[in-house]
Amino acid sequence: MNYQEINLGETHIRLKTDLHKHDLKDYIFSLRSDLKHYIAKNQDFLLSLEPLKLHEESLPPIIKKMNETSNISDVGPMACVAGTISELSLNHLIKNNTKCSTVENGGDIALINDETILCGIYSNNKIIGNEIAFKLKPRKKALGICTSSGKIGHSISFGKSDSVTILSKSASLADGLATRIANDVNGETSQDKISNALETAENYKEYFDGALLISENNIGTIGRLPKIVETNEFNIKI
Repeated sequence: MNYQEINLGETHIRLKTDLHKHDLKDYIFSLRSDLKHYIAKNQDFLLSLEPLKLHEESLPPIIKKMNETSNISDVGPMACVAGTISELSLNHLIKNNTKCSTVENGGDIALINDETILCGIYSNNKIIGNEIAFKLKPRKKALGICTSSGKIGHSISFGKSDSVTILSKSASLADGLATRIANDVNGETSQDKISNALETAENYKEYFDGALLISENNIGTIGRLPKIVETNEFNIKI
């Protein structure tokens, strides 16, 4: 397997792939260029915290995907940007015949794996810490695993979650839904916070495979999740 870091502006990719040649950095550069050019003419796309109704007939792939995802998730387009870049990057690798690749963009992951792998769950929860992971069985189709937090990272969240992790066939959609559901991790107690967010998640369950919600003393799940296993504690740079 080959390991590579790709840093372009706000995009920080950690790549693990079975491919030796893929030109992924150039591809991501083109995605970011399309995004920047569109934002330069459409500031609402950058600033809106709500979905937009775009009427252009021809949109760059990254804009089209972010717009579709934000409308499903009921969040602003930029809430989906990291997962969208991960998803489109993985699609690029799949077109180059990868069988095992993981694209992680600031914690938002798109992957395809022909071997069993572990995906750590980073929540900084005071009870479970960072010592659990999803055990992912081999698969032939892409999977998105994205996390939103009200306590970690730079993204806007209106909730109080340690972490909300969504698994979906689309990393773009997982990113948007993680933000939407994490926004409702609110209440007087940690149990209330999880319960309220689970009610929100019910409204979107047709769009994801499973969700793991962590807040203080409580954990909630919905849908089907991979096996969760204990791991050695890990840390990442935010």
